[in-house]
Amino acid sequence: MRGDKKNVPLTIVLILCAVTVIVPLYVTLTTAFKTQSQAAEGNAFSLPAPFSVEGFVTAWNLTNFPAAFLVSILITAGSVAGTVILGALASFAISRNWDHRLFRWSFFYLLAAMFIPFPVVALPQIQLTGLAGLDNPLGVTILHIMFQLSFSILLFTAFLRSIPAELEESARIDGATTWQTFWRLIFPLLAPMSATVGIFAFLASWNDFMMPSLITSDPALQTLPVVQNIFQTQFSNNYNVSFASYLMAMAPAIVVYLFTQRWVMEGVTQGAVKG
Repeated sequence: MRGDKKNVPLTIVLILCAVTVIVPLYVTLTTAFKTQSQAAEGNAFSLPAPFSVEGFVTAWNLTNFPAAFLVSILITAGSVAGTVILGALASFAISRNWDHRLFRWSFFYLLAAMFIPFPVVALPQIQLTGLAGLDNPLGVTILHIMFQLSFSILLFTAFLRSIPAELEESARIDGATTWQTFWRLIFPLLAPMSATVGIFAFLASWNDFMMPSLITSDPALQTLPVVQNIFQTQFSNNYNVSFASYLMAMAPAIVVYLFTQRWVMEGVTQGAVKG
């Protein structure tokens, strides 16, 4: 039957894409658990013998990993929460008032902001955060939220158009206010798209290097990517320490994605089709 046909070229492409991810991850894992002498041999595909965690211990102490990890967690958590809540509220207002010119223009204005990368406005942002006393993780969190709102509102707005307006009308007939309708009815229905927006916000915030390095003035309050770059010269000759540090930094992102990928795919597919 036609439905049983296998798309061989597409399968090959997907396998190659998977290999480009699996092979570097395998090399990172094996090198991170090697001793310094083993890592220096240059055989990236060999298994650790003996199995060693000295690279993790050295990276933990050298970079003051707990402090940098805590700063990254706080910035990322604030960015995710702010992006999801503000994005959902703004999208609800825009989608339900689309006939009003102000809301419609606001949507297009936010979409236009997607084409302005942070490096273009980096200098004025540095000056403004310094003048406002936000040259710290709080300022980085606020900027992360602002720069991620455009894409988040685009996703939320598309998803909201698939939710029947009759549900809100029923809630209002029962005496619910607009605020109650949003929090008790609409926001729970946005859970799949909230997961999608949340994972995108998490990855963008957790992996960001440029914004924290330019905004945060205190080196003790820097995030993991910035701290790793500061100690990059000390990692250059110790491959096991270098890969152990990278593995510790990217482990939270991998774990979060593994646990949320189902909701991410559900949010993307539901937002793409109007029900």
